[in-house]
Amino acid sequence: MLQNNAQLKSLIDKLWQNFWEGGIANPLTAIEQITYLIFMKRLDDLEAKRERDAAFTGETYTSRFNGKFQIPGSTESIDKNELRWSVFKHKPADEMLMHVQMKVFPFLKDLNGETSPFTKHMANAVFIMPKASLLVSAINIVEDIFKEIEKDATEGGHAFQDIQGDVYEMLLSEIATAGKNGQFRTPRHIIKLMAELVSPQLGQRMADPSSGTGGFILGYYQFILTQLVRKSNPALLQKDEDGFNRATISSILTQEVKNILEKSIVGYDIDTTMVRLGLMNLMMHGIDNPQIDYKDTLSKSFNEDAQYDIIMANPPFTGNIDKGDINESLKLPTTKTELLFVERIFNMLKMGGTAAVIVPSGVIQNSGKAFEALRKLIIEQAELKAVIAVPSGAFKPYAGVSTAILIFTKGGETDHVWFYNMEADGYTLDDKRNKIADSDLPDIVERYASRNAKKDTDRKLKFFMVPKKEIAENNFDLNLSTYKEEVYEEVQYESPNIIFDKLESLEAEIQKGLKELKGLVG
Repeated sequence: MLQNNAQLKSLIDKLWQNFWEGGIANPLTAIEQITYLIFMKRLDDLEAKRERDAAFTGETYTSRFNGKFQIPGSTESIDKNELRWSVFKHKPADEMLMHVQMKVFPFLKDLNGETSPFTKHMANAVFIMPKASLLVSAINIVEDIFKEIEKDATEGGHAFQDIQGDVYEMLLSEIATAGKNGQFRTPRHIIKLMAELVSPQLGQRMADPSSGTGGFILGYYQFILTQLVRKSNPALLQKDEDGFNRATISSILTQEVKNILEKSIVGYDIDTTMVRLGLMNLMMHGIDNPQIDYKDTLSKSFNEDAQYDIIMANPPFTGNIDKGDINESLKLPTTKTELLFVERIFNMLKMGGTAAVIVPSGVIQNSGKAFEALRKLIIEQAELKAVIAVPSGAFKPYAGVSTAILIFTKGGETDHVWFYNMEADGYTLDDKRNKIADSDLPDIVERYASRNAKKDTDRKLKFFMVPKKEIAENNFDLNLSTYKEEVYEEVQYESPNIIFDKLESLEAEIQKGLKELKGLVG
């Protein structure tokens, strides 16, 4: 959708530029502040719609803006109606800045009640706006963004909720710097691929132990809603820009489905900013009470073993944890987080639960004791279904690391492992990551579903099966190139005599040219 809306893209770029010029150069700080403004606007719009709907049907509805709000640290209370975007946006600039900082933002922080994860993680949030002029310009741009969303919803037939979610995803994608401890945002099309491969069902519990901005939770959520559309009205499905079937999802999001999903999805992260962004990302997409918590899933305080049917994750790649902090259930002889996270994921799965996890190439081929022990674990105590080699440019501009996607089911038995060499992911593999027609993603989904140990034996192809016995004999090496059979094309060279004749002919031409040039000069 957004790829075709240059106006929306331009407005988002303008918003970023305004924050940069206004003195907020840290992209994470900027995205937080932008998010709060979008939240204020969206909250007012939603409440206004609910009030109109109630008036139309004759039902009673008590708005969130009904009554008084006690201003924290003060004896003063204020009519909640004064906290609405549609009211405060008309105030003079300096008065508006003070009003939003001291009254509107504290109200926003307490929005979901004392017990909600949102309120808990908003406790230390700060509204940072260096000057009133930046707030005024930002409010005007957010207004224009919402007008454009409304226009696209009306003219393009897209659901407002879906477009708004996409706008927020576009904002998040602007965080183009690698985070702490090797964290970086997983591209949406890779998340969609992984959701297709694990194929979750409504009611299955899903977790991400390093959830970041909530991309994998969102991928699970959107896949489930698409499945519901597929069952109820498959005619509504359309191929998206990455070749996957998708539908306008908001229309299927009934209260019953919403309740099931809210109980089913859980995320954890050790970065409080990421936790807040993840919570708001899911709320922007229609999950009113998302469950994302601040927690170190490798530490002694975490105990969520054998709880989940589905895990999708892209854990931090570089880093070590203090040996004394490692959870007792993690048995690998290492402090490397990229290994411990995969073991953590294995432990979190129920028997029969399936994981899709992105790992750096070292995890699949390094000969170290802990590396081999991890590979042995997921081959001998799970069914390792697939190893998909991902091209190193897939995570640019964040990182140029070489990675693989592992798909495994806990408690299953590995007989053969399916390998696939992804060469194109639908985007250029440079920093620009422009969309291209060539993509292996639909082919991966199709061939994974029809993989066959007896038929997928040609190792000259992009995909093939390798028996467990052969992998075990190779110290459980899961590097695709270890098993792939390279095809060498024979090159026919001309005979030496012909090559010499050509060189002599060329030299004669050069000498002739030099002689003519000398004559002209003389």
